[in-house]
Amino acid sequence: MPSWTHLVRFVAVEDNHIHLGQLVDPSRDVGKDTLNGVKIAVYLIEGSIFDGRVTETTLHIKQVLNPSVMLLSPVSVEQCNYIRCLGLNYLDHAQEANLPLPQVPILFTKPRSALADPYPATINIPKCAQDNTSDYESELCVVIGKTGRDIPEDKALEYVLGYTASNDVSARSLQMATAQWSFSKGLDGSCPIGPVLVAPSVIRDPQTLRVQGLHNGTVVQDGHTKDMIFSIQKQISYLSQGTTLEAGTIFLTGTPAGIGYFRNPRVVLKDGDEFSVEIEQIGTLVNKVRYE
Repeated sequence: MPSWTHLVRFVAVEDNHIHLGQLVDPSRDVGKDTLNGVKIAVYLIEGSIFDGRVTETTLHIKQVLNPSVMLLSPVSVEQCNYIRCLGLNYLDHAQEANLPLPQVPILFTKPRSALADPYPATINIPKCAQDNTSDYESELCVVIGKTGRDIPEDKALEYVLGYTASNDVSARSLQMATAQWSFSKGLDGSCPIGPVLVAPSVIRDPQTLRVQGLHNGTVVQDGHTKDMIFSIQKQISYLSQGTTLEAGTIFLTGTPAGIGYFRNPRVVLKDGDEFSVEIEQIGTLVNKVRYE
């Protein structure tokens, strides 16, 4: 496995180029620090996310108000070959939706073009979804680190490269118009992930993490990964049956209760809003909302 424990992808102050880095102080929440303009130091990582080695060279994450630079998603579009997503995977979410518990994982997918960066990047709501039904889903994101097929459940976590936060941004009107969810959840920029990829050597049990979603600073989701219907191990094992999971595959593992569509009154992502996904041991994925 790579030598890093807390990996970020970023633009450096020193040379204005994109690099991989290991947080010098992994105890800090790099997502909140970015939002607050705090200077962030990293050790340069040589290699890729799959084989990177931490060096002694220190760089700093660029702090400019430009969505195209600064802190980037830990996995690039080029490295991500597939985004697999689970629907209805938390007990409390199934209860708020008044739906029966699934017998097997419910799978939908997003295209790579849905991948988006943390703040200062925005969640872009296209015109087709500007109907007061754009919604959030706070989720633990899993990145597969090595290719496998027919993976036994007791070996599944050995295939995990790291964990980060994600937001399954959803266009509910488009979702409710069909039984297939991929289009309504696969719009450009509908899958921000980050801000840091945390190694399994740090998060040894992914079913021990608190997951919160905050809309304009107000907690709207407060769940725990122990309440998943299908654990990370079960997801990887089930979805690898007769199917090759390639390194770079991203798993969005489901959302706890509290999505905007089921709140009373409903909560909608509006132009200028801020949404944060905060996960224990990972930190905070922050995005502003922008209507195209």
